[in-house]
Amino acid sequence: MKLTRHLLISGKVQGVRYRESMCIEAERLGVAGWVRNLASGEVEAVVHGDEALVTEIIRWAWQGPPAAVVANIGVGEEDGEYLYFERRPTV
Repeated sequence: MKLTRHLLISGKVQGVRYRESMCIEAERLGVAGWVRNLASGEVEAVVHGDEALVTEIIRWAWQGPPAAVVANIGVGEEDGEYLYFERRPTV
């Protein structure tokens, strides 16, 4: 079963290659969706794929790249299907 989740990641997650690392991890897992920085200092992402793979990338998101310090991740349901994972511009 495929599902889509919206993530709002807070902590020290900008300026630490979080987005690039998430793109690499999503590609490795075969998860689709997107990631971007927010002006608030948070990172926003949408992940889409098999339930086990979405669970795995959310687990990865709690750690992120080595320099990241993740304080919290809000996870919500999201609509939509995606074919690949992309890095989007900051909003």
